[in-house]
Amino acid sequence: MSNLTTAPACLECDTEVAVSTEAELGDILSCHGCGQEHEVVEVTPTIRLDRAPEVEEDWGE
Repeated sequence: MSNLTTAPACLECDTEVAVSTEAELGDILSCHGCGQEHEVVEVTPTIRLDRAPEVEEDWGE
């Protein structure tokens, strides 16, 4: 039994992104094809990804 499942294709290059069956909302995953980062936005009934937000400086706030 495998602990990986196939999620939708990368939103940038269409490479399939392998996702752990233990994935949780908010997890960040990288595409092995192009490096695009994706955020897990839905886990049931299927895993759905969206582009991860850009990292921004908080300037100490």
